[in-house]
Amino acid sequence: MSDAVLSARTALVTGASSGIGWETARLLAGHGATVLVHARTTGEAEAAVARLVDAGARRDQLVELAADFTKLSEVAVLAGTVVKHYPSLDLLVNNAAATAPERCTLTDDGNEVSLQVNFLAAHLLAKLLRAPLSAAGDARIVNVSSSLHRTASMNWSDPHRVKKYSRVAAYAQSQLALTMATAEMAPAGSGITAVSLNPGLCDTALLPLYGRVGAPAAEGAAAVVRLCLPETVVANGAYFDGGALAPTAQVVQEERSLKRLAKLADQLVGRAA
Repeated sequence: MSDAVLSARTALVTGASSGIGWETARLLAGHGATVLVHARTTGEAEAAVARLVDAGARRDQLVELAADFTKLSEVAVLAGTVVKHYPSLDLLVNNAAATAPERCTLTDDGNEVSLQVNFLAAHLLAKLLRAPLSAAGDARIVNVSSSLHRTASMNWSDPHRVKKYSRVAAYAQSQLALTMATAEMAPAGSGITAVSLNPGLCDTALLPLYGRVGAPAAEGAAAVVRLCLPETVVANGAYFDGGALAPTAQVVQEERSLKRLAKLADQLVGRAA
């Protein structure tokens, strides 16, 4: 049963074919939202929507969208589709994530794969969806990050870590970049508020990177959805660990580093922007 608190709102959830993303889509639909369900392929999106309907969501609340985030051109096409059909977008949940592989792997765009999927795609979406997010009047961007961002550092001279690669360091850097970029996704006067969170260690496809037992994905999704609800008061750029405000890595507060990252991100997404 829907409590309808989000009944007039539209949400885009990236990486919604499984794990926290799928559970987030399920919970948002339960609150009455129209949910744009993103997956890597059309087949995965259709399967995710079918499972959501089986779980109790109304079919007319759900829209399947496909884009492979290892291709920035597909991210741009996804954004264009949303802009065309949804002139007002209330929620953008940047949840899509990939583990960094054992060996350094570059996308066709020339970016380390986890940096592109986990950060650059979100950066690009926030940019290309600025108009419909601003039109909503009180939109929110919720970035699903990780506590690993506090162990990371930005490798400014070699952001793709080609020279000295570690999959944990690459993944952690992607989460640090996402956390650092959060406030900039919602410029002053845009009518948007952006926050990031560590949803907790959950039993998802990313769990092997942590090497521990995880909680059900629904628990992590509940923390994400709480930040989507109008009753939850949030400040732009805030970072949450589960349901509580938490400190970020020091570099997240350094204005010079934030400007440096924004410039780097714009360079790396290049023509797709």
